[in-house]
Amino acid sequence: MPTLPAADGTELAYHVFGDGPPLICLPGGPMLASSYLEELGGLSAHRRLIVLDLRGTGSSAIPQDPATYRCDRLVDDVEALREHLGLEQIDLLAHSAGANLAALYAARHPKRIGRMALITPSVFAVGIEVTGETRLRGARRHSHQPWFAQAHAALEAILAGQLTPENWNAIEPFSHGRWDAEAQARKAAEDALRNTEAAAVYGSEGAYDPAATRAALEEFDRPVLLLAGKSDLGAMPEVVARYAELFQDPRLVVQPRAGHFPWRDDPAAFTAEVVQFLG
Repeated sequence: MPTLPAADGTELAYHVFGDGPPLICLPGGPMLASSYLEELGGLSAHRRLIVLDLRGTGSSAIPQDPATYRCDRLVDDVEALREHLGLEQIDLLAHSAGANLAALYAARHPKRIGRMALITPSVFAVGIEVTGETRLRGARRHSHQPWFAQAHAALEAILAGQLTPENWNAIEPFSHGRWDAEAQARKAAEDALRNTEAAAVYGSEGAYDPAATRAALEEFDRPVLLLAGKSDLGAMPEVVARYAELFQDPRLVVQPRAGHFPWRDDPAAFTAEVVQFLG
């Protein structure tokens, strides 16, 4: 497995799948080992995927300073990977919480990006607020599902401040196009992939400066794909549409039969959209 040293000496691992022009891929979670991305629904048949394990996750080393798990400080690791690969410019794909890291990288190194794809992106880095009523309205799209009553009650409890593990687990079906046995097994496996200490630091105080990031992204002139899953409660299509408005050259796509992991729910549609965008 290839590795590279970060600026502070932490050994970072990355995985390579497929052939073709390189595509740097950043995982979400936050701070999940990148293995959950797999090969992004067959995208590796079209691009050479270079999938980074963020420090302290997967095969990357645990840093001496836990403060370096903070999202803004991880920007230097992405830049170290670009330099290690000898690329003047990179195409960048980021999923979920990883989109915060991609946004900060784009704000700091705009000329180093050719194209950027944000897949069911988190919006913390740009400070888009999502009200509880918006979440509840999105949840009601699933009212025909057998698990809806329990999940909806748990969502109401979370919005009322009851942030218990039981409630968080109960709303998990809202993140999936299909909450079947396969999705449930994947969720159980992914719980073991998370560095919980790092996840607590990732978006901690000082990680984000939304006003500065929004201002930088408004000047960012590279093409950006923002892909939402129609049934996703985490990155709701109407929220992702607001995110798209920040960019000069956005392409907004809502994948009809997908949730938070669109390359699993409908890999053919996902791959077709990303390949068309990347060219």
